[in-house]
Amino acid sequence: MNARHSILRAVAVLLFAFVYAPIAVVVVWSFNAARFGMAWEGFTLDWYAALLRNADAKAALWNTLCLALASTGIATALGTGLGYVLRRHVFRGRGILLRFLQLPVFVPDIVLAVGLVLLFKFTRGWLGLFELGLPAMIAGHVAFQIPFVAMVVRARLGGLEPTLEEAAHDLGADASAVFRYVTLPLMWPGVMAGALLAFTLSLDDFVVSYFTSGPGSTTLPVLIYTSVKRGVSPEMNALSTLLVTASIAATLVVMRLGRNQPAR
Repeated sequence: MNARHSILRAVAVLLFAFVYAPIAVVVVWSFNAARFGMAWEGFTLDWYAALLRNADAKAALWNTLCLALASTGIATALGTGLGYVLRRHVFRGRGILLRFLQLPVFVPDIVLAVGLVLLFKFTRGWLGLFELGLPAMIAGHVAFQIPFVAMVVRARLGGLEPTLEEAAHDLGADASAVFRYVTLPLMWPGVMAGALLAFTLSLDDFVVSYFTSGPGSTTLPVLIYTSVKRGVSPEMNALSTLLVTASIAATLVVMRLGRNQPAR
């Protein structure tokens, strides 16, 4: 039995090493003093300082934050409403909507990106809206963020007793007061977890951003991709490390909020 456990632990370690080794290499080499080659020439923070002086990186950071914040705000509002309706209201076609809610999670990003480009082209032809650029990128990110927010909020509501809302109704509160003072505070950790998850997805997205970007709307993942095509530079290693750090921080917050959800 001990031998079997040792083998399983060894396999688990190898799998984790296989998954995280590429990320570890990028992080370590962002502190390498060597500009070219794979030889270690000493520890340095020069590439992070150079990154701060990089005008393209600053512009891409601004676009990334604007895109992530705007799309997260819209997706959180819409996804919270959708999750609430799908959990608290029973209506015809609800089961079909639940199936379709999960569909964008499994659809490959490239399919969604191509579909968005075609949709925006059709919309521009008829209404003159959604030129490729930041507004189109926001709409594209909202499209794949809403299902994630809705599923997190719906799961949070599934762990809350509806008798609390019924008691508030019995005490004379109308529907809006029950939602504001009872339901919303109770599901707030789920709303924040969904928002942080949406923010992380937007921060890391490349495919949808690449297909819907226009002049002056380059994001950090797109900048890294276009720069790597000319060769991996230490500045891009530093930028990738900062992106990984931001994603890990947001993920840890989402996990912490998830632990605060009560069990059924």
